[in-house]
Amino acid sequence: MKKSFRFRTLIIVLLFFSLIAYGIYQYFDKTKYIVEIDPGRLATVERSDIARSVVATGRIEPITKVEIKSKANGIIKELKVKVGDLVESNQVLAELDKENLIARVRESQAALMAAQSGLRASEAEYEKNKVEAENPEIVFVKRDFERAKKLFATGLIPQQIYDESQNALEKVENKQNVARMQLNVSKARVTEAEAAVEQAKAAVERANEELQNATIRAPIKGVVLSRDVEVGSPVSSILNLGASATLIMVLGDTSEVYVRGKVDESDIGLVQLNQPAQIRVESFKGKGFDGKVTQISPMGVEKDNVVSFEVRVSINNDAGILRTNMTANAEIILEERKSTLVIPESAIIYDLSRNAFVEIPDKEQSNGKKKILVKLGINNGNRTEVLQGLDEQQKVVLQ
Repeated sequence: MKKSFRFRTLIIVLLFFSLIAYGIYQYFDKTKYIVEIDPGRLATVERSDIARSVVATGRIEPITKVEIKSKANGIIKELKVKVGDLVESNQVLAELDKENLIARVRESQAALMAAQSGLRASEAEYEKNKVEAENPEIVFVKRDFERAKKLFATGLIPQQIYDESQNALEKVENKQNVARMQLNVSKARVTEAEAAVEQAKAAVERANEELQNATIRAPIKGVVLSRDVEVGSPVSSILNLGASATLIMVLGDTSEVYVRGKVDESDIGLVQLNQPAQIRVESFKGKGFDGKVTQISPMGVEKDNVVSFEVRVSINNDAGILRTNMTANAEIILEERKSTLVIPESAIIYDLSRNAFVEIPDKEQSNGKKKILVKLGINNGNRTEVLQGLDEQQKVVLQ
């Protein structure tokens, strides 16, 4: 009896420990495959603003830039501004040596006075010939001849007196004919003298203009971007050499500047005039400047089998912070979403069909995560909009 009792007790103890061993086995069997995901590889689905954009890289350029060249030849005598100075329209920038120009003005004025004297002499000669051509004396000489003719016909005067009266008339008539011919000549001389006066006046005006051109003034309000000559430098006239004339300085209106960059043809269809843009320059890291698209080239340029279009983004620069030739990136906002769900771009997995998936933590899975299908919206290269498949504050696994 005792033996049977011991046997049953032994069986019960063995069963008890077997159950404990089985339970321990089952516990470790379930937990040995659970993988803890590094918290550094987890990101949170957030609600935020996101925008899709393209970046046009270029340099800061003034909206208006003018090369200053002289209309007169000469030597720089005085420079009144330096690089960086703000100048007003019509402000004096430089003076050329004017000694030769002043002498030329006096010479042209003397030539004008001589031409005017010649005109007065020609006019006096014309008036004299005009009087001689009219010759009021001829009336009296004709009357005397007619009387002599009647008296001679009646025999009251001799042939000699008649001939003398006729000769006097012919003489006066010949003198009048000569005067009439001289009148035409003197009239031509007056016209010639008038032309000479006008030519001399033009020479005076030209000499005065050259003298005025020796004072070089600003055509616009702006900043002196460069000064390319010094006192004593020779200057050639733009009227003589055109584009090859001496460059004196460059002015720019920097109250408004722009960045000129290129946009790929795949994005240009979304770029519109007056579209907002953010401009960033290396000199002011972390600071952005507001701008807008003011020009889109109608014709693309192909390079390395890629077609791009030139875009100009203008920026208000009343404070003068942005300087010419600064390297700048103009980020043009193509699409924008407000208060939408976003996740890091690095959390997205694409299959061969370009379907988008993300992985979320799941302790029920042997690898501790589960792949789910999501529908995406716009992305800015760092973050992507999620339209379907995820909820706010949900965790996703970074790849």
